[in-house]
This record gives sequence, C-alpha cells and structure tokens, in this order.
Amino acid sequence: MMTNLTLQAFLLKHLKGIGNIGLLKIFQKLYDVDFFSLTSAELAYIGNVRRQHMVSFEKSHKEILEHIDQLYEVFHQEGFISIADESYPKLLLETYNPPLGLFFKGDISLLKTHCVAIVGARDFSSYGIEATQKIVAGLVDDKYTIVSGLAKGIDTFAHKSAIQYYGKTIAIIGSGLDIFYPKENRELQNFLGKNHLVLSEFLHGTPPRNYHFPMRNRIIAGISQGTCVIEAKKRSGSLITAQLALENGREVFAVPGNIFSKNSTGCHELIEQGAKCVWNGKHIIEEIEHFKEKTMEVDKMKS
Repeated sequence: MMTNLTLQAFLLKHLKGIGNIGLLKIFQKLYDVDFFSLTSAELAYIGNVRRQHMVSFEKSHKEILEHIDQLYEVFHQEGFISIADESYPKLLLETYNPPLGLFFKGDISLLKTHCVAIVGARDFSSYGIEATQKIVAGLVDDKYTIVSGLAKGIDTFAHKSAIQYYGKTIAIIGSGLDIFYPKENRELQNFLGKNHLVLSEFLHGTPPRNYHFPMRNRIIAGISQGTCVIEAKKRSGSLITAQLALENGREVFAVPGNIFSKNSTGCHELIEQGAKCVWNGKHIIEEIEHFKEKTMEVDKMKS
C-alpha cells in the first residue's frame, strides 16, 4: 500500500528507540520504497538503531501496524508537515539535523515570512521587559515575525510584545502541543495556536524534558534569519540558541545591559565574541538586509 511522504513521515515519528538523524536516513529511503514494504529489521538497519534500543523499536513498529487506522485518522486531524512539504521552512532545511516533521497549531503560512528570534533570561528584570518591547516593536513594524520558545521571562514577553504591537509570532515548544509548559502560559499558548503559530517536533502527550530544550532551540535558530539575545547569564540556554544560529550562518545580536548584573554577562560575552550590539529593531533589520545582500553577491559570483 503506497502512501504520501508526509503521512509516512508522520508514521516514522511514532517509532521509538531512534533519533531524528536515524529517522531522516529511513525517510530518504522512502523516496524509493514504501514504509509498509520494509520489515522492522530493515528499518532498524537503515536507521542505524542500536542493539540496546531494538526491543523498543520493534515494539513501536508493531504498534504502528496494529493501530494504522487510528493513526490515519489522527494524521488527518492534526497539523503536521514533513521535510517533503512545500510549507516546510527552507531556512530550517539548510541546518544540520532538521526535524523530520513538525506538528503545528495555527497559521502555517507564517513559516514563509521573514523571522527573527528573540530569546533571553527566565529570571528577567524590568529593563529586560522594556528592551524586549522596544526591539519587538521595531521588528513587527517592518513586518518581521517574532520567534521564541514560550518559556518564562523574555520569551513570554517577546510573544506578548508581538501581539501588543499587532505583529505575528511563532512559538516553538519542547513538549507535545497538548502540553502546557510553563503552566501559567496555557492561555497564551492557546491564543497563539488560534491566532499565530505554535510548533513542536514532539508527539502529542510528550512531556517537557531537559534534553528537549536544546532540540527546540535548534528550530528557533533554524527558522530565523537572526537571533537576538536579551538578558542572559553566563550559562544561559539562550547562548545555546545563539551558538546554533552562528553554526548555521545566521546573524546574532545581543542587547547590552548593566555591567553589574549577572543577567548581562552572557550578552556582553556575545558582543565581545562578535555579536552585533543592538538597542532597537532597526539595527537588526539593517544587519539582516546587509547580510542578505552579501549572500546574494556571493551566490552570483559562484554562478
């Protein structure tokens, strides 16, 4: 039985004992053969499943086949895109280890807009809130979509500021779309799912885990043309997002802060390492436009 590639990607997402890199290897094979024509052993071989994970992998494969009708129904009810879809963000495709598929709620067309990520400290200050509002106001005024992680602190204010200034925003979360974390953002997450966009690479029912957040961060950086850090401690997760942006050839910006504040240490180190020091949205837009012009010139020279 032949099925479309996006449906096959959706089924692959239900396999256990295998990571995204292994799933991508299997998916590449599905351009030539159908998911249902491959045995569990063949799938495991293609995806380089480790021996200690084989029991979990084989069990999940069996469950997929046994519950295929229910999965078909869920597939047609849930929002899901795969790397084979036109709506999958091209910038994310250019990154290392792009998610095989993304579950979504809301306006998927926002992935076709120009995006800038705004990330920062959970333990924020009033200065951080004001800086976020100022940066976001300038960006949405020029029709940029604000991307963040729906975490406590600066992430939350980035989303709220985009709404406040009549812009658009995308939230990337580290759990299933039916899970609300932090719980106090339940109302905001529901609002974004109806009026903006919420994305996750995790199945419904998946709780947040510590290792999910670096995975989420690569998507935040991956779909954005640039990442701006507003308040970050020395070992902040926001710095991981900035590093991922750099690794993918994207622009990194940092807002300076009080030199006596721990929340400014991460931003000041980024600036010292070469991130552009910014204090309004215009700075970010100018740098992104300049970067795009340089990229176009390089592409012309190559051709």
